[in-house]
Amino acid sequence: MPQTLIDLRVPTQASWQRDSLRQPRAGRMLFITATWGACFIFIAWGLRDAPVLWFGALRALIAGTALVALGLMQHRPQPRGARAWGWITLTGLVNVSLAFAAMFAGVAGLATGTAAVLANAQPLLILLPAWWLYGEVVSARTATALVVGFAGLVLVALPGGGGSGAALSLAAAAAVTAGTLLSRRLSGIDVLAATGWHLLIGGLALAVFAMLVEGAPVIDWTPRFMLSLALLSLVGTAATTVAWFVEARRARLDNLTAWLFLTPVVGIVLAVWFLGERPAGWTAVGLAATLVAMWVALRPPRPPSQDPPAVARGAREKTQPPAANKARS
Repeated sequence: MPQTLIDLRVPTQASWQRDSLRQPRAGRMLFITATWGACFIFIAWGLRDAPVLWFGALRALIAGTALVALGLMQHRPQPRGARAWGWITLTGLVNVSLAFAAMFAGVAGLATGTAAVLANAQPLLILLPAWWLYGEVVSARTATALVVGFAGLVLVALPGGGGSGAALSLAAAAAVTAGTLLSRRLSGIDVLAATGWHLLIGGLALAVFAMLVEGAPVIDWTPRFMLSLALLSLVGTAATTVAWFVEARRARLDNLTAWLFLTPVVGIVLAVWFLGERPAGWTAVGLAATLVAMWVALRPPRPPSQDPPAVARGAREKTQPPAANKARS
């Protein structure tokens, strides 16, 4: 039987505890984080030719349509039952409608590098919910590393501004965090079908909201916009979201989201290169602190130490009866 992307069984609490021992696949996470970092550049370019909400809606609709069509062509099992469709709809509204609207508006109101930082606050936001919902206890070392890493990114991007753009970018981070937590509720559904339908439903809801707020779409279909939309939709959304949902089902969430520290690093570097943004302040210190913190957070925990042979032998002698010790002496 060919290997599928996911196990179609609904995971039990015991299976979550077993899967939490796994580390995210480094190659897959590098692809996801680097691509998402580049997405902020394409968002900034596309917003020159399209309104905020319609741009986000088109991104989700194209990505969702492509994945649903691919799943149907491959005869993958489709969602069934009110419960499955309910979780897919909720995930789409949170992870797509709310997250994309806030993310695109945040980029429009902030420097691109700053928006990339604030929209990727997920490593901090996910700690408490992951412990509460899935019993993923975070060590003091990991929690400290995540706080230091985010502080380093703030040092890099702080001169980029704040205000409503910062609030919207943080709202996007909160929505993506909720979407990551909800994705585990979709574990009994084929990952390609679940990803495609949640993007399609979220994109449709966002299109309705865009019609109410922005009216009929007024888009300048320049080559720059079409290239940005295609890359954002097919690579930056369809491919990366499938990969992200796969990892969210098999890895600890604190280890998974720690990789997101790379996303704003890539976004900042590309914003300097392509958009001419110049982060001021302690840029080098902030980036160094972020990368060191990510390395600390992703290090596997030390195995429990074993008693040295001499200590263990002494402990055994103390447990022997006095007669035995006297006879041996």
